[in-house]
Amino acid sequence: MQSIPLPDINLPHSTSRDDCLARDAQDRLAPLRAQFDLPAGLIYLDGNSLGARPSAALARAQEVIAQEWGHCLIRSWNTAGWFDLPRRLGDRLAPLIGAQQGEVVVTDSTSLNLFKALAAALRMQAEGGAAQRRVLVTERGNFPTDIYMAQGLADWLARGYSLRLVDSAEELPGAIDAGCAVVLLTHVNYRTGYQHDMAALSRHAHEQGALSVWDLAHSAGAVPLELHAAGADLAVGCTYKYLNGGPGAPAFIWVPRRHQGAFVSPLSGWWGHAAPFAMAPGFEPVAGIGRALCGTQPIVSLALVECGLDVFEQTSMAALRAKSLALTDLFIELVETRCASHPLALVTPREHARRGSQVSFTHPHGYAVMQALIGRGVIGDYREPAIMRFGFTPLYTSFTDAWDAVEILRQILDDKAYDIGASRGAVT
Repeated sequence: MQSIPLPDINLPHSTSRDDCLARDAQDRLAPLRAQFDLPAGLIYLDGNSLGARPSAALARAQEVIAQEWGHCLIRSWNTAGWFDLPRRLGDRLAPLIGAQQGEVVVTDSTSLNLFKALAAALRMQAEGGAAQRRVLVTERGNFPTDIYMAQGLADWLARGYSLRLVDSAEELPGAIDAGCAVVLLTHVNYRTGYQHDMAALSRHAHEQGALSVWDLAHSAGAVPLELHAAGADLAVGCTYKYLNGGPGAPAFIWVPRRHQGAFVSPLSGWWGHAAPFAMAPGFEPVAGIGRALCGTQPIVSLALVECGLDVFEQTSMAALRAKSLALTDLFIELVETRCASHPLALVTPREHARRGSQVSFTHPHGYAVMQALIGRGVIGDYREPAIMRFGFTPLYTSFTDAWDAVEILRQILDDKAYDIGASRGAVT
């Protein structure tokens, strides 16, 4: 999306730190912050990349490792509920995305689940009389793994399938035409925080005879979702961002009941079998959402996902969304007023309906500035080209955090206290 330049004049400060302290004192979500283990003196604005650790996760990990694995050993598949964990977690996650019970499993990675969803959607189209549709549509600015998985699947099928990349949201409706089989979109863009109108695009896809597959990695736990009401067909997402499941925590896949009978996973592992311990030589998929499972599940990682979901059940997505918008509005206002003399450009939509729960600014030396911020205890991250990302997680981000982060940013920019030759780590 086009960058929006900041004002070139110093506007009066309409918000003070005392105002932010007062808002925190009145914030009904503020007590939830105590349920996360956040280092003292650190402002964490990177929950859109890796969520903070729920305090309960450490004890839960110790319980799984020491008691369930260490003492009960293999018996825990039955006695500790390990076998049913992907479905049980899916049922707990379902209300956060507008899904029903028995429609979500927590399993595998986002990339693997995306491959399953795309392959299943193409098969549904072929077996539903739309075999002539061989185009997958997505955005060039989509998260790279989404593009790579779609490219790889189209190449692997080698039956005339192709991937059509679109350069802007405005071009999407025109790109979804009679040749389109599947539309793959990330609901909230990872760079800019732009939020698509899921209902409008899913409806348009259906009008053209296409299916819609949605990546909810930057939506689940951040913005209210109603997958059924929006008419989505399939969806995937991760649990390690706003859902606070831990680094590399298992992802999830949503298959609504209306599609479960036709959903055929290309990865027919034994956990998706109707009777896995019958040890039959032929594969027979289990009925329901379990057919989206593949191999043996990573129980320690799965168990930690539940700690994050525990916190969500103490509030509502409506309350979280209201605070998210208030936080991001405040951050934009403070940057535009307090850092107005610097070459920053806002790339996140101002319109609430088009904004996720992050704010992104460009700066000619964005990477260096972000490294300086991290050095001063303000943790955001950087994405090419020149984008500094700041994620706002209402469960533990305060209004005072927003004020203090901008004050540190202002000091760094005013003093040019950043190293334009800063070396880059493997992860930015």
